[in-house]
Amino acid sequence: MRTLPKIAAFAAVLAIAAIWAWRQPFMAWPRTWWELSRLPAPTALPSPVEGVAARRIADTFGAPRGRDRTHAGVDIFAPRGTAVRSTTRGLVVSVREGDLGGKQVWVIGPAHERHYYAHLRDWAEGLRAGRVVEAGERLGSVGDTGNARGTPPHLHYGIYGRSGAYDPLPLLRAQPAAQADSARR
Repeated sequence: MRTLPKIAAFAAVLAIAAIWAWRQPFMAWPRTWWELSRLPAPTALPSPVEGVAARRIADTFGAPRGRDRTHAGVDIFAPRGTAVRSTTRGLVVSVREGDLGGKQVWVIGPAHERHYYAHLRDWAEGLRAGRVVEAGERLGSVGDTGNARGTPPHLHYGIYGRSGAYDPLPLLRAQPAAQADSARR
């Protein structure tokens, strides 16, 4: 019986320490990962390119790209340097430059879906893997890097769920214009 109060006190100290640690800035990544895993996939998203309404985005998902692949997203055309913003709260898992996508950013969003932003001209200052971003936060700007070099500047935006890429355009078009405007403020 004497050990029971000691065990209870020790458990209380551990619980307090765990609660304290969970709320610390160094736990932002695991806390956000856990939060995103519990959220459902979005049913509407704002346009990731500032000033471009969803009705102006052509449905190019699934279009042939060469002999061996199809387009796994939509291309959103805008003047070079136009801000590209995160469509969701999420975790930046990659900021890199590669062959097809050129300068690109990958963000894990709600339901752990991956949001892909490619052909960027540049990245937002301080953007790096491991950072938590909010919906509407600037990720970079429209460009023509990667295999888009020489084409009109645009953002390639794709979403990858559990079963692979799916068309993001219905989600972009489901976002009411008033909400899209208020999300930018």
